[in-house]
Amino acid sequence: MTKEELKGVYKTYRDLPLTPITSVNSAANRTGFWKTFKPVMDAEKCIKCGICWKFCPDVAVKMKPGELPSFDLEHCKGCGICAHECPKKAITMVMEGE
Repeated sequence: MTKEELKGVYKTYRDLPLTPITSVNSAANRTGFWKTFKPVMDAEKCIKCGICWKFCPDVAVKMKPGELPSFDLEHCKGCGICAHECPKKAITMVMEGE
Protein backbone atom coordinates (compact mmCIF):
# COMPACT_ATOMS: atom_id res chain seq x y z
CA MET A 1 0.00 0.00 0.00
CA THR A 2 1.39 3.40 -0.94
CA LYS A 3 1.69 6.34 1.45
CA GLU A 4 -1.14 8.11 -0.40
CA GLU A 5 -3.42 5.09 -0.01
CA LEU A 6 -2.60 4.90 3.71
CA LYS A 7 -3.59 8.56 4.14
CA GLY A 8 -7.08 7.68 2.89
CA VAL A 9 -7.43 4.81 5.36
CA TYR A 10 -5.90 6.41 8.48
CA LYS A 11 -7.31 9.88 9.03
CA THR A 12 -6.23 10.31 12.69
CA TYR A 13 -3.99 8.46 15.10
CA ARG A 14 -7.07 6.75 16.53
CA ASP A 15 -7.56 4.92 13.21
CA LEU A 16 -4.07 3.40 13.23
CA PRO A 17 -3.70 -0.21 14.39
CA LEU A 18 -2.19 -0.81 17.80
CA THR A 19 1.45 -1.83 17.86
CA PRO A 20 3.42 -3.30 20.72
CA ILE A 21 5.76 -1.06 22.67
CA THR A 22 8.85 -2.98 23.65
CA SER A 23 10.49 -2.57 27.03
CA VAL A 24 13.69 -1.48 25.29
CA ASN A 25 12.93 2.12 24.41
CA SER A 26 13.76 5.51 25.78
CA ALA A 27 10.65 5.65 27.97
CA ALA A 28 12.65 3.80 30.60
CA ASN A 29 15.95 5.51 29.81
CA ARG A 30 16.67 9.20 29.34
CA THR A 31 18.42 9.13 25.98
CA GLY A 32 17.74 12.68 24.84
CA PHE A 33 21.35 13.69 25.32
CA TRP A 34 22.26 11.60 22.24
CA LYS A 35 20.55 13.90 19.78
CA THR A 36 22.09 16.43 17.43
CA PHE A 37 18.73 17.63 16.11
CA LYS A 38 15.46 18.30 17.91
CA PRO A 39 11.88 18.53 16.58
CA VAL A 40 10.10 21.88 16.47
CA MET A 41 6.34 22.11 15.85
CA ASP A 42 4.70 24.74 13.64
CA ALA A 43 1.32 25.09 15.37
CA GLU A 44 -0.27 26.76 12.35
CA LYS A 45 0.41 23.75 10.10
CA CYS A 46 -0.38 20.97 12.60
CA ILE A 47 -3.74 19.21 12.09
CA LYS A 48 -3.42 17.10 15.29
CA CYS A 49 -3.58 13.84 13.33
CA GLY A 50 -1.24 11.98 15.71
CA ILE A 51 0.92 10.39 13.04
CA CYS A 52 4.06 11.79 14.71
CA TRP A 53 2.95 10.15 17.97
CA LYS A 54 2.30 6.83 16.27
CA PHE A 55 5.63 6.61 14.49
CA CYS A 56 7.94 7.89 17.25
CA PRO A 57 10.14 4.93 18.22
CA ASP A 58 11.09 6.53 21.54
CA VAL A 59 7.63 7.40 22.90
CA ALA A 60 8.84 11.02 22.96
CA VAL A 61 5.77 12.57 21.33
CA LYS A 62 2.99 13.28 23.80
CA MET A 63 -0.63 13.59 22.60
CA LYS A 64 -3.73 14.73 24.43
CA PRO A 65 -7.10 14.84 22.61
CA GLY A 66 -7.69 18.22 20.99
CA GLU A 67 -4.21 19.55 21.81
CA LEU A 68 -1.04 19.95 19.78
CA PRO A 69 1.54 17.20 20.15
CA SER A 70 4.47 18.02 22.40
CA PHE A 71 7.96 16.56 22.51
CA ASP A 72 9.69 15.05 25.53
CA LEU A 73 13.23 16.16 24.74
CA GLU A 74 14.68 14.08 27.58
CA HIS A 75 13.71 10.97 25.60
CA CYS A 76 13.83 12.18 21.99
CA LYS A 77 16.91 10.96 20.12
CA GLY A 78 16.41 13.38 17.23
CA CYS A 79 15.87 10.70 14.59
CA GLY A 80 13.45 12.88 12.58
CA ILE A 81 10.89 10.15 11.90
CA CYS A 82 8.14 12.41 13.24
CA ALA A 83 9.12 15.18 10.81
CA HIS A 84 9.41 12.74 7.90
CA GLU A 85 5.98 11.21 8.52
CA CYS A 86 4.09 14.46 9.21
CA PRO A 87 1.60 14.87 6.32
CA LYS A 88 1.52 18.68 6.70
CA LYS A 89 5.28 19.12 7.27
CA ALA A 90 4.47 20.86 10.57
CA ILE A 91 7.59 19.44 12.25
CA THR A 92 11.10 20.54 11.36
CA MET A 93 14.34 19.25 12.78
CA VAL A 94 16.67 21.98 14.02
CA MET A 95 20.19 21.76 15.41
CA GLU A 96 20.22 21.22 19.16
CA GLY A 97 20.85 24.52 20.91
CA GLU A 98 19.09 26.69 18.29
